Amino acid sequence: MRISIPISAFLAVCMSVQAADRWDQQYSFQQYQSSLVISDIKFSSAKRGVAAGYILRNDKPSPTVLITSDGGAHWTLVPVKEEPYSLFFLDETIGWMVTDKGLWQTDEAGRTWKKLAALPKGITRVHFTDRKHGWAIGNQMAASETKDGGATWHPLPVLAELKATPEYTTFQAIAFGNSDYGIIVGTDVPSRRGEVPDWMDPARAQNRRLLPSTLVLLQTLDGGESWKPSSASIFGKVTRISVTPGGDSLGLVEFGSNFDWPSEVYRFHAGGGESTRVFRKADRLTTDILLTEGGTGYFAGVETTAVVRDNPIAEKVKIIRTRDNENFEEMQVDYRAHAHRVFLAAAPSAGLNPEIWAATDTGTILKLVTGK
Repeated sequence: MRISIPISAFLAVCMSVQAADRWDQQYSFQQYQSSLVISDIKFSSAKRGVAAGYILRNDKPSPTVLITSDGGAHWTLVPVKEEPYSLFFLDETIGWMVTDKGLWQTDEAGRTWKKLAALPKGITRVHFTDRKHGWAIGNQMAASETKDGGATWHPLPVLAELKATPEYTTFQAIAFGNSDYGIIVGTDVPSRRGEVPDWMDPARAQNRRLLPSTLVLLQTLDGGESWKPSSASIFGKVTRISVTPGGDSLGLVEFGSNFDWPSEVYRFHAGGGESTRVFRKADRLTTDILLTEGGTGYFAGVETTAVVRDNPIAEKVKIIRTRDNENFEEMQVDYRAHAHRVFLAAAPSAGLNPEIWAATDTGTILKLVTGK
């Protein structure tokens, strides 16, 4: 029996497929007997972006950054002298790079870098609100402030109020929703007899039996002039946070390989209040989150299994979108994209629908393409 389908209906189906939002591959590192490990990506505008990491050849890392000035259509590899941990950009040209040995600054959108004065011990991330005023966070309860562009740093006075063990407390995320409201978040992991802090041996920490930890939260409502501390019991570690100008926030919690869930995403509000879990899947390790000004959330990560959580083989990249924290859309991602970790970046000041990119620790960069 023949079934006749009107041509108009067929075209409508084709157009709906073509119009679906998707993540297309923009860049993939391809060099013989080499691999690229990306550790962070930032876009300072819809055109200018920087990804940072290192090229691995014969087990020897060569620190590098990738830069683009055309929205990711073309990327250029630029060697740097120290292995990058994280990036922060203030505008199209001014940015900072935290490395394994210090802090570097660029005023040429990543093309050249100059090293600044030594950072406090254990710093892994910085955030600046202007060229002079910034904060640095990291291991061993490190949270410092600079008012001279990073030449000198001073610990935040609020640290004296925390009921946490410095050696076992790590601040892993800092974000500002607007010029007044900011968050620093970390975790105080309980000590165990005969074991070193997690930051000293992260691989071994993944396989430890999970015990309740303490969420350590610092919030400011006056642009960092003062910080209010709070804490709560939590399993896992808060590794990412994304904040809107209105104060809505998403926080990412990651767990060890012996926990039932690889990760969970929570929503909370400025000024405190009870947080609520909005997303978790047993087969999904979420490694980064992004909350847009319009309230749309993106959760990027990889497919995983409860049987082999710490798989040395890269898994399929998965990205989920939610517009209301209740309904979740599995987005179309280029089939070639595989990774262990995925990082998200959005162009700033782009209103309700910013341009968004994703980078993998396996040397691939994707861009969200919106269907027309």
